[in-house]
Amino acid sequence: MKLFAHAHATHPQWPMAAALVLAQLRAQLALPGHVDAPTLGLLYITDHYAGQAQDILDLLAAELPGVTDWAGTVGVGVAANNAEYFDEPALAVMLCALPAGSYRVFSGVAPLPPSGFETQAALVHADASTPDVAELVAELAQRTTGRHLFGGLAASRTSTVQFAVGGEGNLPGQGAARGVFQGGLSGVALGPQVALVSRTTQGCVPVSPVREITACDGNLVLELDGQPALDVMLADLQTSLERPQQLMAVLRATLVGLLPRTRGAAGDMLRRTGDFGEGVVVRHLIGLDPARRGVAVADRIDRGTRLAFCRRDVQAARADLTRICAEIREVLEPQEQPLAIAAELHASEAEAAPHPARRIAGAVYVSCAGRGGPHFGAPGAELQIVRRALGDVPLVGFFAGGEISGDQVLGYSGVLTVFTADATPAA
Repeated sequence: MKLFAHAHATHPQWPMAAALVLAQLRAQLALPGHVDAPTLGLLYITDHYAGQAQDILDLLAAELPGVTDWAGTVGVGVAANNAEYFDEPALAVMLCALPAGSYRVFSGVAPLPPSGFETQAALVHADASTPDVAELVAELAQRTTGRHLFGGLAASRTSTVQFAVGGEGNLPGQGAARGVFQGGLSGVALGPQVALVSRTTQGCVPVSPVREITACDGNLVLELDGQPALDVMLADLQTSLERPQQLMAVLRATLVGLLPRTRGAAGDMLRRTGDFGEGVVVRHLIGLDPARRGVAVADRIDRGTRLAFCRRDVQAARADLTRICAEIREVLEPQEQPLAIAAELHASEAEAAPHPARRIAGAVYVSCAGRGGPHFGAPGAELQIVRRALGDVPLVGFFAGGEISGDQVLGYSGVLTVFTADATPAA
């Protein structure tokens, strides 16, 4: 197993942070067991560096000339193995060695080829201000054989930038593009030669029964199970319009989980553990309509969609993140292992180095900007859970304005994707 090289640093001056990252990367590239000729770089920066995005990319590309392809974006925070950087100037880089011809970097000036390359999955970065971004993500997913995307929406209080440099070149007439973009979608299309395992965590606890939306208008829910939606919500949340202060406090703490009718039966919305299953989208409550007895949510909805009111919960978030890490381990670790290897894998998880039995080359973690240390109780706590489960694997990522998983744009979620060392189907 060849481990990807990864590095991260923070410094008020971006050249110093870049120099620290380059020193770490060069040291790892010289280590046995690590990649020595990577061609794809993943670059994530916090919005403190957004104004210097082009300078950062130019420097890294010049100092690492063998890395011909770059992809990445900006977040309000960046993630690394066992560390997160929130509200401070920082960057994280991972250098990947993928099989020749197994990936393509795409952007507005270098779109996915219509033929000649089979896209099984894709790492996607998008700008939330792009019109119909959720529909564009779903359309892109349809162009992949596995219908699987992972990534997120850039999050920035300044410039919302994306990185996309492809060795395959740009469209004719776009030769002046230098790899930093604003708007639209970009990322890395991955062929079937690239083995992936990806899981999504929501971390919200349902506080009501699962209801069916029986009448709606745009983003306004008018009926739940044939009853006025506002009346059902007030009963489920045990509050009243006559107590406006209490009502506002309850509404600020309440979200909705939505499961479209096309994604399964009502029972599929909840797992046996009581949290949300796959395909559920968590959205804000954004208003009430007392005249029509309706409830407005931050998404367009259809009749037949299942809905459950929910709240964010620290313990649920921790438990669900632990669950997806355990599922990834179950996929990667052989069911039967020699006793010595099994003992080595499980004896000291907190300090465990990457082990060949796990077959992990690197990982990308995209989490909601509303998660991280502020939600998990301590700086880096979210990434510490991943490290305890997977060991010291190379990992980078960012804290996003929306997370991309499958063919959906989610919220309040975390998407963990592992690159494995052998060519098995994406899971």
